[in-house]
Amino acid sequence: MALNLRTVLWLGFFATILWAWWFLYTTAMSMGVDWIGRPGDLMASGSMSGDGAMTGGAMDGGTMTGGAMDGGADGMSGDAMGGMVMSMTGFATLFPMWSIMMAAMMLPTMVPTLRAYEDLMVSANGTRAGWVGVLLGFFIVWVAFAALISGVQIALLASGLIDGMGIARSTLFAGGLLMLVGAFQFTRAKDICHGVCHAPMTYFLGNWQPGTLGGLRMGLWLGAFCVGCCWGFMVLGFVGGVMSLLWMGLATLFMVVEKLPQVGHVVTRPMGAILLIAGLGVIVWGFTGG
Repeated sequence: MALNLRTVLWLGFFATILWAWWFLYTTAMSMGVDWIGRPGDLMASGSMSGDGAMTGGAMDGGTMTGGAMDGGADGMSGDAMGGMVMSMTGFATLFPMWSIMMAAMMLPTMVPTLRAYEDLMVSANGTRAGWVGVLLGFFIVWVAFAALISGVQIALLASGLIDGMGIARSTLFAGGLLMLVGAFQFTRAKDICHGVCHAPMTYFLGNWQPGTLGGLRMGLWLGAFCVGCCWGFMVLGFVGGVMSLLWMGLATLFMVVEKLPQVGHVVTRPMGAILLIAGLGVIVWGFTGG
């Protein structure tokens, strides 16, 4: 039985998400990091000099200080590992990596929006091309955000606040990020952006534009509101490491739940409180030498 266009588009949508997660998983494993984004056995076994971890090799003018790469583990030489780490510091590598992260983490949150558009396709003269336009516009905004946060990562690395794996070098910085994102959950800006993301049907009814270009324009606006709602959970990648599969998974799960019409409005502020407490705990732990 031939597949209709709707089925093909949805299959392609979910296949893209699965491919993005597979790519991130294989990349993390090849870099020798564990599930929380920390250097694993490859680096801890002496393949890196310095502290025996990424923090022992601060970047200085595009080169790794703290000693040369020595030896290797699990079939990967220190030079090979060093090359992979070095590649994590350039825009040409960071931008594609963050773009794929956006596909893996943000496309799942768009399911309610795409379903809402489908519900209006008959009554509001929507089309499959318009559906694709909404999806494309949404993802264009997140790719732009990927470019922005890649630049932020490079700047943080140059300032010494994070290491080559995107891990915060101090508990003060890590705790500060947690508290910043936690506090944002209580702001008016969060309420406005979340209100649009949480109720896409309401947005469509008030801002409907037919056709492919109309869908694209609506997708761009929805993507902008989504960035305003969820940027903080991307920034939290710098707490434990941007290659942390645990962070990616938990952030994706929470952002999906936060956008569900039935429960989304219930979880926003409790999560803010959790992040504030966690951030304070990290800072206190750092000062007390825990």
